Amino acid sequence: MPEVTIHIGGRSFDVSCQEGEESYLHSAAKMLDDEAQVLSDQIGRMPEARMLLMAGLMLADKTAAVEDRIRVVQAELDQLRAAGAPEPERIEVPVVPPAVTETLAELAARAEALAAEIEERTAAKGGAA
Repeated sequence: MPEVTIHIGGRSFDVSCQEGEESYLHSAAKMLDDEAQVLSDQIGRMPEARMLLMAGLMLADKTAAVEDRIRVVQAELDQLRAAGAPEPERIEVPVVPPAVTETLAELAARAEALAAEIEERTAAKGGAA
């Protein structure tokens, strides 16, 4: 069983953990150390047992708040799942009548013919000059 040294509130502690759990232990110790640092900044030096107790209580308070929020979110999720999928929204797309399409095609063909005629006249004037 690995021995790990953790640092909390400026103090070192040697603790044992399961093989492969070292990173989790360091992470938990960091959280506890952060809370102990807040206490140390506010109150100053205090007995080890009191510091660990207060830091642990502060973490427990944060954990309880997170668990409460999870319950609220879970209840909202359960409600949404129970409601089922919403009815699909019906969207109607207007259909363009074939006569309009044909008229637009004729207009495009006329515009292209006019453009070609203008290009020819411009080319003819440019070559004659």
